[in-house]
Amino acid sequence: MSWLPLPDDTGFGLDNLPHGVFSDASGRRRTGVAVGDAVLDLAAVTGDDVHATGTLNAFLARGPQAWRDLREQLTTWLTDEEHRGRVEPHLLPRDGVTLHLPVEVADYVDFYSSRHHAENLGRMFRPDSPPLTPNWQHLPIGYHGRSGTVRVSGTPVVRPSGQRKAPTDDAPTFGPSQRLDIEAEVGFVVGTPSDLGTPVPLGGFADHVFGVCLVNDWSARDLQSWEYVPLGPFLGKSFLTSVSPWVVPLAALQAARVAPPARDVPLLPYLDDAGADPWGLDIAIEVRLNGELVSCPPFGLVYWTPAQQLAHTTVNGASLRTGDLFASGTVSGPAKDQRGSFIELSWGGQEPLTLSDGSTRTFLEDGDVVTLTATAPGTGGGRISLGEVTGRVEPSHREGPR
Repeated sequence: MSWLPLPDDTGFGLDNLPHGVFSDASGRRRTGVAVGDAVLDLAAVTGDDVHATGTLNAFLARGPQAWRDLREQLTTWLTDEEHRGRVEPHLLPRDGVTLHLPVEVADYVDFYSSRHHAENLGRMFRPDSPPLTPNWQHLPIGYHGRSGTVRVSGTPVVRPSGQRKAPTDDAPTFGPSQRLDIEAEVGFVVGTPSDLGTPVPLGGFADHVFGVCLVNDWSARDLQSWEYVPLGPFLGKSFLTSVSPWVVPLAALQAARVAPPARDVPLLPYLDDAGADPWGLDIAIEVRLNGELVSCPPFGLVYWTPAQQLAHTTVNGASLRTGDLFASGTVSGPAKDQRGSFIELSWGGQEPLTLSDGSTRTFLEDGDVVTLTATAPGTGGGRISLGEVTGRVEPSHREGPR
């Protein structure tokens, strides 16, 4: 029990303690931890300059022992009345601070790890072929994204422009995307770097990854479909990726660990987690459009775990850097209301989604607001929150090349 009065339904109890970066009226950015409806100013309460850098990177680089030590210290401070006088002055109302991008993102990798999502897209775009490509069950497919356009929740989503070509068009045209979409994802933040040439094994996941955030990898499907052959996603993805402001430590997710779905083919040794303590995670995501719940993607059904994703990222000797972010790819389940993108919810635009006010959507319109939230089982028996990631679609700044 904490001496701090915590709301009964808080997702930010002592079994969570997510880290983020905030500023108050002074404008100074520093590290904070969400506790109930408050933010604890770590720079002030610890006196450690590592929490006054305006990003989590320097603290994350200290590694797992430092992460554990701080978590134990915070738990003691917030449960033992003896420390109340020291801690309470540095608790700030959460609704009175501004939250910022929690890490300086080094590299960004996005995967394609949800079988239901991959099969849905395969059925849409390759109806006369098997829904999964031949390699999908053998390795986590991914691509390297643009770290410079990873931004914190609340950043406006300016409708991107680019080349589009419908199947019936003779030539491409240029203009604002007409098929702007979301991808409901879970992201993983790397703290401890690795050496170039040294792969990270499955068992090294928790030695390198600090925690989890929510990701919305905004996607311009019309730009993407024209450009992605043969090298993959580029401008259809790189205009904006939104992340939640709070990074939930892996230590807070121990009760959420579950076995991944059964694998259909034998895996190569570096990906084979049979008999190991796997890193499937029972995270329940909710997708809201203009405040209305439209989907509940279940992360626990994702085929490739984050430990496998990290092992595959580094198996060729690629090194990790503090602040690396890798995301799961769109999370979808078997039911229609578990699909994590509008291209799936509207089945490529053929089955418009009807909202409670009678309006319909195939893809996003200007003014639409999309919010992702998520919860997971906490070690204290309740549920912890991963916070939220929100974006509002704004009109394109350009109608064509000049």
